[in-house]
Amino acid sequence: MKTILVSQPEPNSDSSPYTRLKEKYNLTIDYRPFIHVEGVEAKDVRMQKIDFNNFDSIILTSRNSVDHFFRLAEEMRFKVPDSTKYFCASEGVAYYLQKYVVYRKRKVYVGEKNLMDLEATLRNSKKTVFFCLPQTS
Repeated sequence: MKTILVSQPEPNSDSSPYTRLKEKYNLTIDYRPFIHVEGVEAKDVRMQKIDFNNFDSIILTSRNSVDHFFRLAEEMRFKVPDSTKYFCASEGVAYYLQKYVVYRKRKVYVGEKNLMDLEATLRNSKKTVFFCLPQTS
């Protein structure tokens, strides 16, 4: 084996495990990000007649979904209420959410390893309406 294709952007630091492999085995490593994420436009959301006021909880599966939700909310001039509940797929997503909201004032629920860990919490929120953003990479 002489070359390896890695489906992510090239790392900025030399502490990457790929750097050590490259040096140890004298490999050529090509970095090509295969996934390109484009956010939905506000006009497309309006055409689907999605009203953010109808949702009091949001399921966020990745950092990109956090960015896209708050970008959409800003484009649509929607002020996210303080009572909004956030169900995050992982702790990393929950911590990233702090970029947009004050963590203590909001209700943030986190799955231990993945979204399936939130199942019990979601079942306890039967009166809640969810707006789910798909996972983006």
